[in-house]
Amino acid sequence: MGRSIGLDVHRDFCEIAVADGGRARSAGRVATTRGRLKLFACSLLPDDRVVLEATGNALAIAGILQPHCREVIVAHTKQVRVISHARVKTDKIDARVLADLLAADLIPAVWVGNERVRALRRLVSRRRGLVKRRTQIKNEISAVLHRNLTPRAPVTDLFGVKGRQWLANQLLPVDERLTVDGCLRQLDFLGEELAKIDTLVAQEALQEADIRRLMTIPGVDVTTAATLVAVIGDVRRFPSAKHLAGYLGLAPRVRQSGIAAAHHGRISKEGSAAARHVLVEAAWITARSPGPLRAFAQRTAARRGRHIATVAVARKLAVLCWHLLARGEDYASQRPSLVRRKIRALELKAGAPRARPGPNSNPTWNRDHEGREQQIAEQAEAAYRRLVSDWQASRPRDGAGATPGRASQRPSKGKAARQATSP
Repeated sequence: MGRSIGLDVHRDFCEIAVADGGRARSAGRVATTRGRLKLFACSLLPDDRVVLEATGNALAIAGILQPHCREVIVAHTKQVRVISHARVKTDKIDARVLADLLAADLIPAVWVGNERVRALRRLVSRRRGLVKRRTQIKNEISAVLHRNLTPRAPVTDLFGVKGRQWLANQLLPVDERLTVDGCLRQLDFLGEELAKIDTLVAQEALQEADIRRLMTIPGVDVTTAATLVAVIGDVRRFPSAKHLAGYLGLAPRVRQSGIAAAHHGRISKEGSAAARHVLVEAAWITARSPGPLRAFAQRTAARRGRHIATVAVARKLAVLCWHLLARGEDYASQRPSLVRRKIRALELKAGAPRARPGPNSNPTWNRDHEGREQQIAEQAEAAYRRLVSDWQASRPRDGAGATPGRASQRPSKGKAARQATSP
């Protein structure tokens, strides 16, 4: 039986604790450098197990230690704190707690994934950060115009060519003009950085079948598909679509105690915020595209409102993504012309040459094909509406069959009441 070793990781050092058949004991520190970590890795035994919390440098440390021991586990930081909540907290205590939890097999592990998934995650995270900064800069320019009582711009895109010409002609104080000009220079820089990352993401998408498969869903572009594939990784680690929806934080919270009925609240918002963000953005577009998902969005919006319906569509998209990835199939109600345009845009971003002018046997734009495809999508939407209507007309209303596994709490009436009182 090997030892259980806990590492409390910091920027400059790692606190070590070892559990070997009893309670964990402190075992000193090791500097967080490649040379020192390699020396520490050589001291490990083949049957040892090592645990460390998920920090910024955890994956690099795990990569150094993995070849020298049986297993390296990256622990879920939030869940470990829930399990091992203590009033006294030091580096030595944290390391000993990790070692004790590992010895008892109570460590909630984080799925790491291979290097390709991690690289895609870094790309998506970098792009998300650049977009957030770009939005902040645009808001800063808008704030300058607002506090100087500048009228609304007569153009649609304030940061396009005509919008910048309009900005240059506005009378602003010297310090405000410096702010606007500096923000515009930052926007140009961020635009160049985004273009480089979009090129890398497009090249990865052309090589990744799962990204192209998710792009067959209306409203899902390359950014949404790449983000989902980076977050999901290997879809086989989720037993069902419900597990994936819960992992993405799109499942409602449930509170139940005693004999009281379960109470379902708002979505949990656990997991990746980036995945939820792109799914909600895709849901707004999907709700306007003809097809079964639009019918679902309209039916939900009629009962709960547009915003709740959008979150419901986002969850439906997560469920749909699980089925497509698990089965290795494209979306059945896809529109081939729309998918072809998405793929062509990917190729152009990846650096493919533009088509030469002249007749093309397989054009990207074809009005006749698009019209027929839209009619087919509308027929699928009508079929979904009929399916829901038939289900609503035939489903049980009250009684034990209303909810599977739970009897009705209402008193029986009529024939059911006579049967309950008969001998």
